[in-house]
Amino acid sequence: MRITDLLNQNGIELGVKADFKEAAIDRLVNLMEKAGNISDKAAYKEDILAREEMGTTGISDGIAIPHAKSAAVIRPGLSAMTVPAGVDYDSMDGQPSRLFFMIAAPEAGGDIHLEVLSRLSTLLMDETFREQLIAALSKKAFLDIIDKKEAERFWEENGEREGGTVSEDAGSVGKNSRTDAVNAKYRLLAVTACPTGIAHTFMAAESLENKGKEKGYPLKAETNGSGGAKNVLTAEEIAEADCIIIAADKNVEMARFDGKPVIMTGVSDGIYKAEELIDKAVSGTVPIYRHSGGSAPLDSGAKGGIGHTAYKHLMNGVSHMLPFVIGGGILIALAFLLDNYELDPSNFGKNTPLAAFLKTLGDQAFGFMMPVLAGYIAMSIADRPGLAVGFVGGAIANMGMTFANPAGGVFSAGFLGALLAGFIGGYLVLGLRRLCDLLPQSLEGIKPVLIYPLVGILLIGVIMSAVNPAVGAINDGLINALNSMGSTSKILLGIVAGGMMSVDMGGPVNKAAYVFGTAQLAAGNFDIMAAVMAGGMVPPLAIALCSTFFKNRFTVRERQSGLVNYIMGLCFISEGAIPFAAADPLRVLPSCIIGSAVAGGLSMALGCQLRAPHGGLFVVPVIQNPFGFILALIAGSVVGMLLLALLKKPVKE
Repeated sequence: MRITDLLNQNGIELGVKADFKEAAIDRLVNLMEKAGNISDKAAYKEDILAREEMGTTGISDGIAIPHAKSAAVIRPGLSAMTVPAGVDYDSMDGQPSRLFFMIAAPEAGGDIHLEVLSRLSTLLMDETFREQLIAALSKKAFLDIIDKKEAERFWEENGEREGGTVSEDAGSVGKNSRTDAVNAKYRLLAVTACPTGIAHTFMAAESLENKGKEKGYPLKAETNGSGGAKNVLTAEEIAEADCIIIAADKNVEMARFDGKPVIMTGVSDGIYKAEELIDKAVSGTVPIYRHSGGSAPLDSGAKGGIGHTAYKHLMNGVSHMLPFVIGGGILIALAFLLDNYELDPSNFGKNTPLAAFLKTLGDQAFGFMMPVLAGYIAMSIADRPGLAVGFVGGAIANMGMTFANPAGGVFSAGFLGALLAGFIGGYLVLGLRRLCDLLPQSLEGIKPVLIYPLVGILLIGVIMSAVNPAVGAINDGLINALNSMGSTSKILLGIVAGGMMSVDMGGPVNKAAYVFGTAQLAAGNFDIMAAVMAGGMVPPLAIALCSTFFKNRFTVRERQSGLVNYIMGLCFISEGAIPFAAADPLRVLPSCIIGSAVAGGLSMALGCQLRAPHGGLFVVPVIQNPFGFILALIAGSVVGMLLLALLKKPVKE
């Protein structure tokens, strides 16, 4: 399907002026609705913003391709816009974006949009084409430029064959390197993949293929897009290739490259450092890749320092842990809500059949918290072989196993022990993999199924049994310190935890406060979670209130976006405030931080407790002192609103 099949004049706007990123997104979403591609603007925009949180879609070179799969999409479609003066879109090269294409893809459907995106990404590599689109004087001219370029670049779709060869009339301009020759011999191969499997995946493939052709090294790129792998590398091509370039930000299947020189890097390097990668690939200095089971971790330390790498591994564990904590925590909270305390205070939560069912189910889900956390931290470090080792290490930490008491139960190393087990287990397996590289090749098959799990689990058991007493003592000390805090200290803790939720709204500081709150659930400290949730709900609510009661501080577009923040705030989605904070951080962030700190401190002062780690307004009924929690939330939101109104100046439309 051609690009012009998904883009019509109703979805195009030329010569637009946009002052900030969200304004550009709003215009594109409106065009998408006008083109008849979506049924719910607010829902679709929310999915677009969620995708932006994963990483900017500002590709660089003045291009931005925001995209999302959404239940609000009626049919695959495009909207397009030119902003000649440019707009700051957090582009990867730091330059303003001037040419926008937004992609709407249905949640359940085929991969037509991926085919179109591949085409679009390919065409936009041409600077002349980009400038022609930006200079277009009418919507029809804009579509004609795309249509003409598509016909040239993908000529083989319409080319007529005469005597088994492509006729001269079909044209040779822009011939696609992926179809240059049926029996081409490729010196270099590549695999490209980004987390969402859309824009960057195809742009990296095109960049590598074009640069390889330019330098005289035929290159074939496999794209691991969201619709599955395309242009798949064959066993024969892999066997004959001099080197394979893996430009990916997610794991790809690596077993097929065993024994070949392999370069592993990020997908953005495939786009912007194609020449450097190709020069390295043909230099003869690329190390041989040895596969040890699963898919290799890609360039785990290439971006950022040790702290960034550790944070990435930690977040992999936390993201897999949260569904167990949230599901189990809410079920436990419901059990207490529905139970009768007076029947048997010592068995509260299981006095009635329904409560007992919910409590038991919640306890089982909650019990996986520590093993899953440790297992997926280890898997992030050492890939699949690390999962079992980390999982067992987390379970051992949770049960408090020691040499003196192998059955555990005396104490628990808890959350800290599970964190430690995840990192120890991951790097332990990495060490085993390096040691096993010294073994004969004939033993390659038994490494992932015997050596790694057997030796890894044995060693993690020995290590954790040795360190559990010390970590358990630290964990018990922390719990005792929290339990023994006076009212003043607890209020101060609530102020700090609540304020942290607004520092970066979904970033490392926010996540640190949230993880601390969820960890304390397992330790029986439920007041911290209430303070954390109150603090996290404040930023969107403060902005929504301010845009409602102090309208002259916001543009019409911002006021419309502000309304959505009521829903996001009540649902405990702090990220709804990010566009406002990004556009005006010096005023928005201090207001939200102070408002969140007030909410967190008041929640502690009023004795609010929460057993569920998520849910926002929907879990208020299971909060201890729900009216106090609502009061704290209202107070924090109003303080944030007033400070924001005081700091922001009236704007002129």
